[in-house]
Amino acid sequence: MSLKARIAAPEEGGAGREDGHLVAVYRAKLLEEIDLAEMSSLAAAERRLRLERVLGHIISREGPVLSSSERSQLIRRVVDEALGLGVLEPLLADASITEIMVNGPDSIFVERAGRVEQLPLRFASNEQLMQTIERIVSTVNRRVDESNPMVDARLPTGERVNVIIPPLALTGPTLTIRRFPRAYTLPELIGLGSLDEQMLMLLAAFVRARFNVIVSGGTGTGKTTLLNALSGLIPAHERIITIEDSAELQLQQEHVIRLESRPPNVEGKGQITIRDLVRNSLRMRPDRIIVGEVRGGETLDMLQAMSTGHDGSLATVHANSAEDALMRLQTLGSMSEVQIPFEALKDQINSAVDVVVQLARHADGSRKITEIALLISHGREQFRIAPVTRFVPRPTGPDRVVHGHFEHLPLPRPVAEKLYVAGEPLPPAFRVAEAIDVLQTRQAIG
Repeated sequence: MSLKARIAAPEEGGAGREDGHLVAVYRAKLLEEIDLAEMSSLAAAERRLRLERVLGHIISREGPVLSSSERSQLIRRVVDEALGLGVLEPLLADASITEIMVNGPDSIFVERAGRVEQLPLRFASNEQLMQTIERIVSTVNRRVDESNPMVDARLPTGERVNVIIPPLALTGPTLTIRRFPRAYTLPELIGLGSLDEQMLMLLAAFVRARFNVIVSGGTGTGKTTLLNALSGLIPAHERIITIEDSAELQLQQEHVIRLESRPPNVEGKGQITIRDLVRNSLRMRPDRIIVGEVRGGETLDMLQAMSTGHDGSLATVHANSAEDALMRLQTLGSMSEVQIPFEALKDQINSAVDVVVQLARHADGSRKITEIALLISHGREQFRIAPVTRFVPRPTGPDRVVHGHFEHLPLPRPVAEKLYVAGEPLPPAFRVAEAIDVLQTRQAIG
């Protein structure tokens, strides 16, 4: 969208919305006084400063009489509408907000510290919200209209954006912006209560010993955060390839190749899928492959890579338990165009997956590892997992904060031996089981 169009776009205020009308009036006055050619040559920060200065002169010259705080607020709103995202600008500037959810023009929610709250903000109308949405998607060369009513994209600043508009969204244009938190280390996650030191030592041993790890959990449970932290345990000299729908991982190693899928263009062509990238990555001599999330036929390619020399790989999957994660991998693997018997997928999973790390978000907004489980089944037999650690919650008290402790269970002897061969000592809290305790081994439906 051109600079002139962005500033001159009409404000669709409703009856009685004097503040929206005032913003529209001063945006029009601003347009009359600026040199568009000069403005176009300025960097974004300089452009904003120039507009604020010009608008300040206009208000001083023509009124209205405002307090310093009201004046600052009016200037910010006018410039936000002209160059930015209107009422969303202060939310994007608030580092404590991790998700912004716009459910039509009159309903805006945010997530802070794991809790969702509604804000007393609103767009002037559906048209103004659509104008903001179009401005957002245009920055990534996408469009949204009735023929293309859904958009999922990553902004240049890193946020993931999802848009769905009428007629699919019955409550009006719906916009969801997920802001990715900074990269946390595992010690920092200990401080947040997501795991304890013994679990950190165990996970570090698994990663260094090249176990294939699946991070499982529901939406917003911190899968990407944990995956990023686990990746920090990979030795610096190894060649790592990350594959994601929206690039979120922030690896610190030097030898990292980041791949991102691409949606089809407006003509329906040019799509590059996660599966395409997984297949291509196998030709790039990777030491480790990290898939941000498996959600389709690429699961089979990932499983085959894990079981044919690319051990030590990591991936995430949406599932509510360790057993569900294995069943979901089996279902996703069957979505490949390769006609492989459903039962044969058990063989692929049993030979590929070593560890499932299950995450959950609790009622107080905290995110914790609820279970670390080892897959101990073989061949085409029914999935069997051996939990080696789990979170045991206590009854919730008046403060509504989730308290509990992490319970550590014996490691199966074959796993302990694999760690020993890799030169990884067992954490003190974990002993070696002489035989798998029937009470500690769970059998998933297969």
